[in-house]
Amino acid sequence: MTRVGILAIQGDVAAHAAALARVGADAVPVRRAKELDELDALILPGGESTTISKGLDRLALWEPIEAFARAGRPVLGTCAGAILLAREVENHPVRSLALLDVVAVRNAYGTQVDSFAAPAEAGQWAGMTCVFIRAPRLRRPGPDVEVLARHDGWPVAVRQGNVWATTFHPELTDDPRVHAALVDVAG
Repeated sequence: MTRVGILAIQGDVAAHAAALARVGADAVPVRRAKELDELDALILPGGESTTISKGLDRLALWEPIEAFARAGRPVLGTCAGAILLAREVENHPVRSLALLDVVAVRNAYGTQVDSFAAPAEAGQWAGMTCVFIRAPRLRRPGPDVEVLARHDGWPVAVRQGNVWATTFHPELTDDPRVHAALVDVAG
């Protein structure tokens, strides 16, 4: 069975675990570098990117996660996780892994009260319900970045090699496509 780690500093780890179970994968909470060794893929969940960044500092996980991705193992960042993968972060910048050739603009869709759900409008995941909660916007995707879905013309799901990102929360819907794609490439 494919083993997918979920960074367990903050975010809806349980919802990601349930989504992974629905597509036949084993979910493993990750809080230590050594836990990455037994994984086929890793999810950096949503939450608050500053808090997650501080947790990565405290747990000394920046370099191990970067090495995990550079070894070719799939990494998916959702919402705040997408921010942490971006090459550059705007609107109160935080440290990032710089594994994905995009610029992430934090809280681009507004505050918590501005949260909404809408269908993806274009790309291979068109029609997928996207739940945006204080979501970032992805700008200036590099030439190696594949846009998998858009909303209002903006990329909301992207992939660059083994690194994937969504600005929305796929774990909060019953649509299995994001988690299934991750498990498929990991397995």
